[in-house]
Amino acid sequence: MKNRKKHVLACAHKLFIEKGFQASSIQDILDESGIAKGTFYNYFSSKNELLISLFKTLYAEMEKERNDLLIGEDPSDINIFIKQFELQMETNRANKLISLFEEVIFINDSELKDFIQKSQLRMLRWVHQRFLEIFGEEKQDYLWDCAIMYLGILNHGIRYYTMTHDKKLDIHKVVQYSVNRLVKIVEDVSESGEVLVEAESMARWVPLAGEKELPLPHAIAHAVNDLKKNLFGEPEHDRLSELLDFIKEELSGEKSCPPRRFLVESAMVSLKEDKAFVAKVGTNWTRLQELVEMYIKSDNR
Repeated sequence: MKNRKKHVLACAHKLFIEKGFQASSIQDILDESGIAKGTFYNYFSSKNELLISLFKTLYAEMEKERNDLLIGEDPSDINIFIKQFELQMETNRANKLISLFEEVIFINDSELKDFIQKSQLRMLRWVHQRFLEIFGEEKQDYLWDCAIMYLGILNHGIRYYTMTHDKKLDIHKVVQYSVNRLVKIVEDVSESGEVLVEAESMARWVPLAGEKELPLPHAIAHAVNDLKKNLFGEPEHDRLSELLDFIKEELSGEKSCPPRRFLVESAMVSLKEDKAFVAKVGTNWTRLQELVEMYIKSDNR
């Protein structure tokens, strides 16, 4: 990002914190940053687009710092997850993101609403992925529910803790309490066998972590290659390998004719029917299902 554009974002952020988003006009931003109106519109089409760019910039910085906490650490260590979430909450507090987020959440702007929804789902996806690493793939059927409940406990805990403590938030206490409750919840739901939100349903709504920059055909090819790593040349595995290669080729985007959707869906059904294979590959299979569904859905438009 150009330094001048970053300067405009920093000035706008300062104004939004001091005056609020809706009370800050574009003219206020021009005066604060010392740029001309034409320069502003070279960078942003509207104040709402500037806000989205600001959120994206702050989230990207926070996510990098959050991921850095995992370097050299065991991803299954729940204490690392606690540190990651505390860092995230400290970042939100330092940048006044929660109050800013709450101010704009009801603005009637389709692009802003779409961004907010995707941001919430992106957070849910990250929590779910971390829970897979912490609690293991054998509990994967229950971890969407657990991720949803964890965020509910945390967000309501923050709200009512600050309300009853003179608006002072003990981040470590709230996160630690929420994680302690979560551990018990994971044990309880996995023992009960109850599932409220199925993984297949979430696949239609939640953006894929780590693959947002990849075109779908490339992401599908990566997913197929990851699945094939679990095949070791036995006769029954040759058939599975052929099905996976067919799906990758059919959805590669390099064929002159459109993908044969019914054949792809049939190949996916055949793979799913091999219970031993699906159980072995775990979340890699779920990832391929999500990607194929996204491809087919986008191809229908």
